[in-house]
Amino acid sequence: MSLSCQRLAAAVFSLTAMLFSSTTPAQTPPPQEKLLKFNWGAPTADYYALYVAKDQGLFKEVGLEPNFYFFPSGAPLLAGLKSESLDVITTGLATVFALGQNIPLKLIYWELDHAAAEGLAVDPKSGIKDYTQLAKAKAIGAPSGTCAQVSLVLIAQKLNIKYSDLNIVNIAPPLYNNALKSGSIQAAVAWSPYSSILQAAGYQTVNWASDYTPDGGVCPGLTSVRSKFLAQHPDLGLKLVQVQAKAMDMIRKDPELAIGVLMKYLSVPRDVAKHIYDREFAQIPSLQQQIDPNSPYSLTAKNAGLAKKLLIASQALATVGTIPAPLSAKAIEEAIDPTPIQRYMKGERK
Repeated sequence: MSLSCQRLAAAVFSLTAMLFSSTTPAQTPPPQEKLLKFNWGAPTADYYALYVAKDQGLFKEVGLEPNFYFFPSGAPLLAGLKSESLDVITTGLATVFALGQNIPLKLIYWELDHAAAEGLAVDPKSGIKDYTQLAKAKAIGAPSGTCAQVSLVLIAQKLNIKYSDLNIVNIAPPLYNNALKSGSIQAAVAWSPYSSILQAAGYQTVNWASDYTPDGGVCPGLTSVRSKFLAQHPDLGLKLVQVQAKAMDMIRKDPELAIGVLMKYLSVPRDVAKHIYDREFAQIPSLQQQIDPNSPYSLTAKNAGLAKKLLIASQALATVGTIPAPLSAKAIEEAIDPTPIQRYMKGERK
């Protein structure tokens, strides 16, 4: 090729490159989704999936950045909800108190069934063989306003005796061990991790909640969102369910993840953490169970499932004056929101 031809070819190539670059701008990566920041409150309890999701960074994968606040009990959650300083909560019967105080809340999924590891622990020297002999106890440990108190109300009803016939001491579960050791109490209704801690200390669990409460127990552990906050962020529920599902799947594949987080967050030894896991994890309601109207864990059944459990619990607490009145069926129905799980089960992802 002659020099003139080479120069012509170079000029054509240069012009073509210029035209191409002017009509096809450089591709830039899409901007990263801004993380939704919010405050999440929970009592210190055995919330496996929550802890695993937090430690494994699963929330950021769906565009969330929760700031966690862990409390010794569920009571501080109510103040946080009222002031709108908490947006999401995971708790047990504090949910009943929130609804009873007309705090707008949406209950979107089961985090745990606390009843699965709730049991009646007794001092072997007491002679109490099962819950039918509970009246023999000189004193019974159970904190007011908890699933333990609800269980004792239901036990009294089942035995056709008065709740007041039982000498119940309002004592926090971390104090159970010393109280049993000193003889201050002879029995206690304990949920996890305290039921496992007492068992490790040599106190026999003579009955589990499924023996003395209906439908396998009435102590749901739920994750809920302030109604106003959920309305402002309508995909939040779906994203939380997505994280929950992934964390549960990770734990099923590697149970040591669950045992490890229980040791870390509850400050219990490995044998206690493993006992908790063995007793409880398999009984966490599945997402399918939660949208099945015939399941005892159903979020879709109006007069059964979760709605029935919350109604029974509130009626028991009202019977002994812990709350002024039981929840209405309408208030419970309006609070339960199965749509985030339903969206997830239909294949939606965020």
